[in-house]
Amino acid sequence: MKKYLQRIGRSLMLPVAVLPAAAILMGIGYWIDPSGWGADSPLAAFLIKAGSSIIDNIPILFAVGVALGMAKEKDGSSALSGLVAYLVVTTLLSTGTVALLQGIKPEEVDPAFAKIGNAFVGILSGIVASMMYNRFSHVKLPDALAFFSGKRLVPIMTAVSMLIVSAILFFLWPVIFTGLVSFGKGISHLGAFGAGLYGFFNRLLIPTGLHHALNSVFWFDVAGINDIGNFWAGKGTKGVTGMYQAGFFPVMMFGLPAAALAMYHTAKDRKKKTVASLMLAAGFAAFFTGVTEPIEFAFMFVAPMLYVVHAVLTGISLAVAAAFHWTAGFGFSAGLVDFILSSRLPLANHPYMLIVQGLVFAVIYYFLFRFIITKFNLMTPGREEDDEESSDVTVPAGDSKFAVMASQIYEGLGGDANVTSVDNCVTRLRMEVKDMNAVDKQKIKATGVPGINIVGKQSIQVIVGTNVQFVADEILKLRGKKPTGMNPALSKSSAPVESVGLSPLSDKDFVMPIEGEIIPITEVPDQVFSQKMMGDGFGIVPSKGTVVSPVDGEIMNVFPTKHAIGIKSNQGYEILIHIGLDTVNLKGEGFTLLVEEGQKVTKGQEILKFDLDFLKKSVPSVVTPVIFTNLTKLNVKKQGHSDQGQDGILSIE
Repeated sequence: MKKYLQRIGRSLMLPVAVLPAAAILMGIGYWIDPSGWGADSPLAAFLIKAGSSIIDNIPILFAVGVALGMAKEKDGSSALSGLVAYLVVTTLLSTGTVALLQGIKPEEVDPAFAKIGNAFVGILSGIVASMMYNRFSHVKLPDALAFFSGKRLVPIMTAVSMLIVSAILFFLWPVIFTGLVSFGKGISHLGAFGAGLYGFFNRLLIPTGLHHALNSVFWFDVAGINDIGNFWAGKGTKGVTGMYQAGFFPVMMFGLPAAALAMYHTAKDRKKKTVASLMLAAGFAAFFTGVTEPIEFAFMFVAPMLYVVHAVLTGISLAVAAAFHWTAGFGFSAGLVDFILSSRLPLANHPYMLIVQGLVFAVIYYFLFRFIITKFNLMTPGREEDDEESSDVTVPAGDSKFAVMASQIYEGLGGDANVTSVDNCVTRLRMEVKDMNAVDKQKIKATGVPGINIVGKQSIQVIVGTNVQFVADEILKLRGKKPTGMNPALSKSSAPVESVGLSPLSDKDFVMPIEGEIIPITEVPDQVFSQKMMGDGFGIVPSKGTVVSPVDGEIMNVFPTKHAIGIKSNQGYEILIHIGLDTVNLKGEGFTLLVEEGQKVTKGQEILKFDLDFLKKSVPSVVTPVIFTNLTKLNVKKQGHSDQGQDGILSIE
């Protein structure tokens, strides 16, 4: 459960990172024109609306972020499904829809449904979407419904799942919301202690979005308190009215920024730079505008214990301020902007004592957070284990090894100062460098790659294997670029290993994929294949431009440039057919693909056509390696003719 919450917390880092900038925009706009949210100033209106476009849609950001972060693969369809989930539940449980379902007028609908678009529902939507992605993203439907297979199926199943979730919330949400309102009314008569209880539960309910129910009791006119309205209108008792607002200033302006500093100081040295950028922006947003979500969501799931401590301290702050009758108010949130604006209002009472209180709370927050984090080894930002996925790097779970490999390979190549371009084909990284003498081959080989191939004064290839896509993606991240036109499916095959537990494959199970002369793999004019870096196999010098499936099985992967196809036989053999050498540079020209990834094929079925004459004129060699990527030993014998009329047929012993 702890690790699951930490995964949610890390998933929230992407949307949380955009909140500080939005909060600052709103704070500046509100400072320029506090009277009407920009009504008297076009500049203020522009800033406020720009910031609110993000702040007001936090639930949607969370739905997308959690769906993307919790999915096994960081795929766009998971994020789309998160959005679908959120739209379904918030539409079905909106005031208008509920009124229609219940056959009543919209104004008669339980007010709970007006608050259905909250952070809790956003996170819940993301979780459901990620579960649907992990379950259905690789499901294959019958041929008649094949269009909806795999990733296209995920949003559909997500929508269906959210129908069930919406039905449950239809009954539960009003009960929970109404219960909190009643609870708020009950503690409103407890004076300073009640203010403290309110502050505690206000923070504790932030992850669920239910704090709105509690706020409505104390801040507005649900129970006759109307603390915000009365304070700003000058109606009430000096030193009492504003008691449900004042205690937030020490926490938001001083306490949480100090907590952010503690998290920075306890982060691992190599991660401090990243943590510093987030915490500096989040801390400034909390101090200046009172928007604390960027800090709170950074640790509420990865360190729940710490968040409970934060809720307790918030309660204490409200109780202390109320007990000493120090009051100030806010229209937006408890940041510097509202503090300055409210400090001269008639009901403000010793507001500058809240700054003194804030300085004390800053010390308490800093040392208490730092002690708890180190004492219990909490996984706050920058303290994640190295084998866990990081929130700010989109490396799929379990694939951090590719990031490490990429980093060392790139460093061995000379980094940005020496590398001028990065590309990859089916099995190798293809890179251009300024100075080959600056390349540290030993450092690159230390990553465990099968080999290095220098093909020119500035051209070098690093043979990685069928996982090359992941390594290439990570190198492109290091260069600050996005991968273009790569096919992640090409990384599905395993690296060459000895055949274990595979049933025999005989001439009855295998036909040659291309008509032509069969040559030993060692005679293929490319050292990656000839030295069996990818696995054992053989080569074919084609006499015709037709490729058939050599086995009964499934198309595992198809390279975007159509020059290579991976097939998995029903016996478990993984076969790579690479048409010609350096054909990746043709960008698909001269090839006609007849199958698609995931398609079932039978032995002898045509799967690809190519213009043999065109290839002979365009590439160094048309020799076609046929590689068994999960075998390290293969025998090809001359025994008669196969179904394709070849002199050599395959025999595995």
